[in-house]
Amino acid sequence: MERMYIITGAFGHLGYTIMKMLVEDGKNVRGLVLPSDNLEGREKLQADIVRGNVCDINSLIPLFTFDEKYEVIVIHTAGIVSIASKFNQLVYDVNVNGTKNIIEMCKKYNVQRLIHVSSVHAIPEKHNNECITEVDKFNPDDVVGLYAKTKAEATQLVLDSKKDGLDVVVVHPAGIIGPNDYGKGHLTQLVIDYCKGTLTAAIKGGYNFVDVRDVAQGIISAIDNGKSGECYILSNKFYSLNEFFDMLYAICNRPRIKTVLPIWFAKLTAPLAELYYKILKQPPLYTKYSIYTINTNSNFSYEKANRDLGYTTREMKDTLRDTVLFLVNTGRINKNRIR
Repeated sequence: MERMYIITGAFGHLGYTIMKMLVEDGKNVRGLVLPSDNLEGREKLQADIVRGNVCDINSLIPLFTFDEKYEVIVIHTAGIVSIASKFNQLVYDVNVNGTKNIIEMCKKYNVQRLIHVSSVHAIPEKHNNECITEVDKFNPDDVVGLYAKTKAEATQLVLDSKKDGLDVVVVHPAGIIGPNDYGKGHLTQLVIDYCKGTLTAAIKGGYNFVDVRDVAQGIISAIDNGKSGECYILSNKFYSLNEFFDMLYAICNRPRIKTVLPIWFAKLTAPLAELYYKILKQPPLYTKYSIYTINTNSNFSYEKANRDLGYTTREMKDTLRDTVLFLVNTGRINKNRIR
């Protein structure tokens, strides 16, 4: 039977990368984008683009209207990544209620398999840098922050849907970075700010950063190789922010960042920084929650994904170089910023 791949959040960083890979492999792909999403400036892909919103279930009918000859796979990447300090109803509506709608539509239209993109943030943290592996139960009360709580709640909804006969696989990406981000992802903005010279100081800490292409390959592998009802961490390894910026220094024609702000100062000034980014209409990089995150345990293991999905990762220096080249090619960084 011929396959149709449906991707929600198809113009997001991860969704677009998955769509690009599948199209280049000659697959039939249908992508859900928001009514307000702009097609201009993007690489033209041979995919069927449907406009709708996961929060509006009726708008999803065209997305799920397909010929009976197709075996349909849904990859649900649509979501809002938020590091803001305050509650945002839209984050909950998209991440939780939007997932409810996707589950309902998958059941109604007899979808073959649902791949749900959760997050490592949905998994409870372990102390003393203990290795974090997959869990099979998710509770918003066990994690910190609005984004983590919404991802935990949505993930449990997906796993519970297996009881109703829906074939589901969950993936938990770490901090995604890499090319193909036409939007305003937090880590993409971090690279832009460094290359433009507007970022002159770092904060002590770091995170588990992973290439968007590695995550996309892991998700595509999960379609056929993921075990039903199982969860897979798609991570890489921990990089301190100093290491991160040193790798960018080797790529970009900018001074090395030498100033490291103490945590107490960062926490004190975070509300002002959050307001500053709001005025600029840019994703906030420097918030109370982001400071918390870069000082938590991000020792995530992708051993299970490696074993079941053949998941592997590439060097972060290569990821950052490809990211900078992408930003140059799309006009967001001047080419003279590269060494």
